[in-house]
Amino acid sequence: MKKMIRYLLLLVIVIQYAACSSKEESKPEAFDVRFELPSLIDVSPGGDYTFKVLESKSPSASDSFIFESEDGISYICPILTTTSENFTIRLVNNIKSGYHQVYIRRDTRKKPFGKTYLNLVEDIGFVPDAGTTIYGMVSANDGSPVKNVVVSDGIEVTVTNEQGIYQLQSAKKNGIVFVSIPGGYEVASQGVLPQFFTRLKGAPNAVERVDFTLKKVPNQDTYKVFMLGDMHLANRTNDLKQYAEFTADLTSYMNSHKGEKMYAIALGDMTWDIYWESNNYSFAQYLNTVNTQLKDLQIFHVMGNHDNDYKATNDFNAEIQYRDKIGPTYYSFNIGKVHYVVIDDIDCSDYDGSTSRNYKKTITNDQLNWLVKDLSHVDKSTPVVVATHAQIFYPTTDGFKYDHDVTNTTRLFDILAGYTVHFVTGHTHLMFNVTPNEAITGSNNFYEHNSGSVCASWWWSGSLTPGVHLSPDGTPGGYAIWDVSGTNLKWKFKATGWPETYQFRSYDLNKVSFSLGDVPLMGPSTPDAVKRSFQRYIDAYPVNSNNEVLINIWNWNSRWTLSVVDEEGNTLTPEPVWAFDPLHIAALSVKRFNQSNTSTPNFITEKFTHFFKVKAKDADVDLVITVKDEFGNSWTENMARPKSFSIDDYKTK
Repeated sequence: MKKMIRYLLLLVIVIQYAACSSKEESKPEAFDVRFELPSLIDVSPGGDYTFKVLESKSPSASDSFIFESEDGISYICPILTTTSENFTIRLVNNIKSGYHQVYIRRDTRKKPFGKTYLNLVEDIGFVPDAGTTIYGMVSANDGSPVKNVVVSDGIEVTVTNEQGIYQLQSAKKNGIVFVSIPGGYEVASQGVLPQFFTRLKGAPNAVERVDFTLKKVPNQDTYKVFMLGDMHLANRTNDLKQYAEFTADLTSYMNSHKGEKMYAIALGDMTWDIYWESNNYSFAQYLNTVNTQLKDLQIFHVMGNHDNDYKATNDFNAEIQYRDKIGPTYYSFNIGKVHYVVIDDIDCSDYDGSTSRNYKKTITNDQLNWLVKDLSHVDKSTPVVVATHAQIFYPTTDGFKYDHDVTNTTRLFDILAGYTVHFVTGHTHLMFNVTPNEAITGSNNFYEHNSGSVCASWWWSGSLTPGVHLSPDGTPGGYAIWDVSGTNLKWKFKATGWPETYQFRSYDLNKVSFSLGDVPLMGPSTPDAVKRSFQRYIDAYPVNSNNEVLINIWNWNSRWTLSVVDEEGNTLTPEPVWAFDPLHIAALSVKRFNQSNTSTPNFITEKFTHFFKVKAKDADVDLVITVKDEFGNSWTENMARPKSFSIDDYKTK
C-alpha cells in the first residue's frame, strides 16, 4: 500500500512537471515591433502604404494593423508584406481622413504606437520637386483643375499650373497653407468661416499634400461687403443681448436684399482677451454666438489686439489661440474684380505675460515680404482693399498724422504704390475717413475708412441707457456696407436699429447743458482729477442762449457737403469743430461719473472731429439741414426749433 501511495505521488509530480513544461513551451513569442510612424500619412483611398522598420523589429504577416479614429472606430488593415527593413499595409475602403491612434494586434494583445493624421488623396500622377514640402491640386467643384491660383504658406507664394497643381518649398513656420481665392470662386464654409486654408499636419521637412476645392460663382462682380468693427464680446455689460440686436439688424438688411451676393470682414477685437477665462468667453464661444445668429454669410477675420493672448511673452505665441480657432493672421483673397489683403498690424513681441499688453502698431517684415510676392500676381488696375485692425492715420486739428510704426508703414506704402488702395480699419471705436488728398502719402491714391464699431462704447452706453448705442464720438454702433460693382466701390454706414437714412444728428445747444447737479454722487471726497475730467463737459455745454446748432456727421469725409438754410431762406455757414457729443455725455458719461467717484471712468465721451456748428438768428428760427455724400446720396432734417434735448428722443424704437 505504501508503495502504491509513493507511486501515485511520483506520478502527480511528473504530471505537474510535464504541465509546466508544456506551458513554458506554449508561451507566446515576444511582441517587439518597432517602426517609424510619421505625423502625417498621405495615401490614396484603399491604397497601400509602406512603413520603415527600426532595428529589424518588423511585425508578423499574421498581425493586424489598426487605425482608431478620434470617435473610437477601429479600422483593421491587412499587412501585405513584411521584411526586416519595412512592411506594407493596405487601407480598408471605409476609413476617412483625420487623426488616428495606431495599434498592432497580435493574438489577444494590442500594442499602441502613437498618433498620426491620415490624409486620403487621389493619385494625381505628380512627383514633387526635391525640397518641396507642400504640394497639391486646386480644382473646381466640377473636378476641373484651376490654373493660376495663388497659394501661400505666408512666406512663400506660388501659383497653380495648367493641371491645377502647386508646390512650395516651405519651412511650415506658420503651420498653415492657404489659397488666395480667385475672383469668380468661393470656398466652403465652416459656419461663418470660409475654408480657404488648411492647418498643416506633417513635420517641417515632411512632404505634405494639401488639395483645395473651389466653387464657381457666376456674376460675382456685383456684391456687398459688410465691414464689422470691434465687437468685444466678453459675456459682460449686457453685450450678448445687444449683439443679438446687431445680428437681427444685419439679418433684416440681408433679407431685404435677397438674391444679392454678400460677404463680411470682421476688423478685429471679436473677443476680449482678459475675459477669456474669467468670463469663459473666448473664440469658441464667439463662434458659437455668431454661427447661431448669422446664416449664409462668410466672414473673413482680421486679428485685433484683444484677440492676442495677453499671457504670452512673444508675438507668435500670443497668436496661437486665434490661429487654432479662427485661421491665418494674414492672407489675401479676391471677390469679383477686387483684391483684398488682411494684415495683422498688432505686434506683441514685447508682451511680458501681464495685462500691460505692450503691443506696437506695426507690420512685421514677414508680412511685408509676403505682400510683395502676393501683389506680384495682381495687376495695378485692380483696386486693393487692405484690412487691418489698428488705424493707419489719425485726425488732428491740423489734418492727419501717421498713427503707425513709420518705418514699416512707409515700406508698406512703397509696396502698394501705383494701386488704388482702401485701408479699412477699426480699433479706435471712433469714426473718420481719409481721402487721397489728405493721406500725406504723396501722389498715392490711398484712402482710409476707420469704420466705427459694432460694440460702440464697449457695449456700455446701451447697458446704462438701453436704446442709446453710441461710440465715444457719438457715432452709433453699427457697420459699414460696401457696394461693389466691377472696380467701382461705394460705401455707407448703417446704424444698428436705425434706418439707412440715419446719417447725422443735430442738437439745439440752447437746450443742451451739463452741471455738477447731473452727478450728485460726486462730492467732497471725489479726487480733483476726476472732477476736472467731468468739468470738461460742463465747460463745453454751459447754460446759454447763443442760438448755436451742433451737427454730428459721423461718416463725413472732405468730399461730402453740408448745407444749412433757415426758414427765411438764409444760407448759414457751418464751421467745422472738434466737440463732445452731448447724447453720449448724457447716456454714458454722466452715469459713469455718477458711479465711479475715486477715478475717472473708462469709455467716456471723447472730443473728436466730424462736428459742425452754425449760428441761427434766434431761438425760434427753424433750419433745413442737408448732408450729401460723394455718391449723390442726400439726407435732410427739417429742424424745428427750439428742439428739446432728451435721451428718450434719441432711443431706438
